[in-house]
Amino acid sequence: MNDAETVKIVRLIGVYNADATLRGELTYWVGARLGQAHCSLCDITHGLIRERSDWRTCRDGLPVPFDTYHRNDQPDSVRSAVGKNLPVVVAETTAGVVVLLRPSELESCQADPQRLVDALTTAAEQLDLNW
Repeated sequence: MNDAETVKIVRLIGVYNADATLRGELTYWVGARLGQAHCSLCDITHGLIRERSDWRTCRDGLPVPFDTYHRNDQPDSVRSAVGKNLPVVVAETTAGVVVLLRPSELESCQADPQRLVDALTTAAEQLDLNW
């Protein structure tokens, strides 16, 4: 592949399996504590109340921005690419939106931010995407 054909990652987008409303946040928080709601991306990026510091460190070390959304406020381009298959991480690339990690792959990160970064790197390499 020559440079003109190289697909470059512009940013990463994670979509939580929860809604971005006060009610949605509370419903998820209570449901997660009762074992009735689960989002493996939430487990990676957040503790009980706020964003995890080890996640911030990993995120800040990525070569592109990593933005997060909830299922009800995700960009339409992402919604079209993933449907209801959440949580998910996609790459916004020079050629469009590409799914990098699906729910089972996020689950296999076992709530570890560094494992997420490693999985993202592997997925990008496998899909021949460049940072």
